[in-house]
Amino acid sequence: MSASDSRPLPGASRYAVASAPVHQGRRWLRRLMVGIVLVYVGFLILAPITGLILGAFANGVGEVLAVFNDPHVLKAFGLTIRISLLVVVIQAVFGTAVAWMLVRDRFPGKSLINGLIDLPFAMSPVVVGYMLLLLFGRQGLLAPVLQALDIRVAFAVPGMILATLFVSLPFMIRELVPVLEAFGTRQEQAAATLGASGWRTFWKVTLPALRWGFIYGVTLTMARALGEFGAVLVIGGGIQGRTETATLYIYRALDERQYVGAYSAAILLGTFSLLLVIGTELLRRREEAR
Repeated sequence: MSASDSRPLPGASRYAVASAPVHQGRRWLRRLMVGIVLVYVGFLILAPITGLILGAFANGVGEVLAVFNDPHVLKAFGLTIRISLLVVVIQAVFGTAVAWMLVRDRFPGKSLINGLIDLPFAMSPVVVGYMLLLLFGRQGLLAPVLQALDIRVAFAVPGMILATLFVSLPFMIRELVPVLEAFGTRQEQAAATLGASGWRTFWKVTLPALRWGFIYGVTLTMARALGEFGAVLVIGGGIQGRTETATLYIYRALDERQYVGAYSAAILLGTFSLLLVIGTELLRRREEAR
């Protein structure tokens, strides 16, 4: 190789020098964006959580523990858990069926149903509770039928379950629909060709493929049910010891200036939802790492 071949190309050093500021600029821009995201998340999530913790333990641990010895608090959390678990089971069954229908079947009104599923995202929970009250209340459209059957929905647990079902409707369906679309029908058709029944194909082929979509749907549904407030307040009335959930207890405690009780209940409720979501994500990452 001659000496002339080892020489840098004309202008190469100039391009190298010019590219250095470009890379440095991109690096600073990336750092700036990361900083903005961290400040944004910290302001919206970490700051309120810190405020709750400081408020709850302002007078020591003893008052916090006393809150959870209150029978009204225990009843409120017990009712919240019962409603949430029942709602999760119902949404798991019917949400899976609806998602399957939307992806696998063609029928009149499919687009309308697909749009209506997202209605709870756009509608205020207070409006949801009021609609249920107009339907199931003492002067509601179904009042004569309910009175004849001696069934009470408004200002009772059944009404609260209906309200929670309404506001949590989209989560399971919207988690499963894209998974079903990505999964396709090839493996199901192969199972049918081998003689498997439709039910056996679903349990052995389709459901395992939907596993993580199903788990995320259950997680989000549970978190939404635990935190529901507006709809259950209107339809349930927040009657202490009867229709008072954990969120309604927090509201009442704040209204009565029982701040330690409100902060403590909020911490417990928020911690449970946070652990539910984070635990699900960690389990998925652990499985993917195997």
